[in-house]
Amino acid sequence: MAEQPLDLSATISEQPLELESSPSASPPGEEETEGEESLGKLVADSSFERGRHVMFLQMMYQMLPHHYQSQEINRLTLAYFAISGLDIVGSLDTVDRDEVASWVLSFRTHPEDIAEINCAAICFMLDDWSGMDRDKATEYILKCKAYDGGFGMTPGAESHGGGTYCAVASLQLMGSIGVDLFSSSASSSILDIPLLLEWCLQRQASDGGFQGRSNKPSDTCYAFWIGAVLKILGAGKLIDEKALRGFLLTCQSEYGGFSKFPDELPDLYHSYYGFIAFSLLEEPGLNSICVELGITDAAALSK
Repeated sequence: MAEQPLDLSATISEQPLELESSPSASPPGEEETEGEESLGKLVADSSFERGRHVMFLQMMYQMLPHHYQSQEINRLTLAYFAISGLDIVGSLDTVDRDEVASWVLSFRTHPEDIAEINCAAICFMLDDWSGMDRDKATEYILKCKAYDGGFGMTPGAESHGGGTYCAVASLQLMGSIGVDLFSSSASSSILDIPLLLEWCLQRQASDGGFQGRSNKPSDTCYAFWIGAVLKILGAGKLIDEKALRGFLLTCQSEYGGFSKFPDELPDLYHSYYGFIAFSLLEEPGLNSICVELGITDAAALSK
């Protein structure tokens, strides 16, 4: 497979990847047989199919599927999922780094305007907090704390797995809370740790997966969003890892990547968080991750 990346800023061919074929389509080079599973068939094996996932990510890196082609404003995000995903599975050497860096920098409009950066993760990676008022940011985050211990996306909103991760990870990156709050004598004056832990642990459903909100189905991405919160708090050992692994494998596609729910086609977003969730589970062959940033430790240390 060619290692040259597609110019994601350009118009992509309208020819869709084979991955997007109708459910009745057969894999390239094979004739469909009666009773054969659809292209979205999931792997029933009890193993993480690293080789297939590498191929899936390389396809995403070289040519975006048809249904992503209209998402012009999301090109950088999609490129992030593909390239960081290749880093997690240990195949970053297939990326033309200079060409990708040049493409990313072509989007830069105000490279010196740090005041526009209001994300704790970016400030942490830049090691420059001059454009962010950490006290006000902490104050706003705490306004998003819900009665049940989790955090909503906005003040007064229902607790949400993604919002809870962003809140806890940001507070940790800003130094507003300590580390390993669960297993050490450390305490937090701004978080109700027992209540937060209870909310997170209640999100692991009977099928082994994590749900983002109460009474919602398990979803691949929340294996990271909720699992990472528990890791940050030092309570990762409370995750039922065997059950979580079992759920994730039901969302693993035969042709690489992960789907949101079992029995669906994979997508790049849920594939990335499937990979990173398996890294949290210390899957052999995957690079370890910095849970507060959602990238590999190597990438975080190179900041």
